[in-house]
Amino acid sequence: MRSVWNGTIRLGLASIPVKAYGATEEQGTGLHHVHVADGGRVRHRRVCEVDGAEVELAELARGYVLPGGETVVLTEEDFAKLPLPTSRAMEVQAFAQVEEIDPIYFARSYHLEPEPSGVKSYVLLAEALKRSGRVAVVKIALRQRESLAVLRVRDQVIVLETMLWPDEIRTPDFPFLHQEVSISEHELHEATDLVETLSEKFTPSRYEDSYRSALQALVQAKIDGNETVQPASSAQLDGAADLLGALRETVAGKRRPRQRVEDARTAEAAAAAASAKARAAARRKGARAKR
Repeated sequence: MRSVWNGTIRLGLASIPVKAYGATEEQGTGLHHVHVADGGRVRHRRVCEVDGAEVELAELARGYVLPGGETVVLTEEDFAKLPLPTSRAMEVQAFAQVEEIDPIYFARSYHLEPEPSGVKSYVLLAEALKRSGRVAVVKIALRQRESLAVLRVRDQVIVLETMLWPDEIRTPDFPFLHQEVSISEHELHEATDLVETLSEKFTPSRYEDSYRSALQALVQAKIDGNETVQPASSAQLDGAADLLGALRETVAGKRRPRQRVEDARTAEAAAAAASAKARAAARRKGARAKR
């Protein structure tokens, strides 16, 4: 697995060299958009709105669009000039109780692996976090964007949880929030009892993605029923076009000699007919002269 970030955890004067790896992996359905008529894959392309040309990754940049429509184009060289001290180090800002942080702030999770020279410091920090029951609040830059994050311990591994900034959390504004709703003590007691009755220790392995399982069964049933299509690839289509072209050329080649023979025969017949007509005319002329 390839690391997505290499740097250090800075805690006071101590530095712990680590590598960050994605800790989660979403299991997709494996489905793609296809053309119903022939099963051909439909892909999304990067197309320039100005000239309609498809743009390669090497030609992409990022732009800031102004209110008047003008665009400020920012290249990788421009971003490299920006001061970003957290691109190679995450500085511990403070320690906090994890219960104090609303889960809505959490974005993505990464496993941190210590470099050989930092194993002891890494383990010491992990044990200190476990014993204190706290998380370390840090700032880190991933993919040229600085994020707030926390370090917590899971299965003896320090996990980096990136977070959203406060202004990235939307404030809900639903009509019912402005209404007065009356709830009786009996209703509240009954609802609480229901919650207590259905409470149990959370065990993730008890749950499964029933939709994905049903989808896989559906796909397998179509495979078993031979309900599949074999879309022609672009290479196959080009090959078919080449084959048809070759066949047309072959047929035309065969027709050309035959046509030349037919043309020669037609010319010979025409010449013979003209010669016979001339001889007949000569005979008639001679017969009139004798009279």
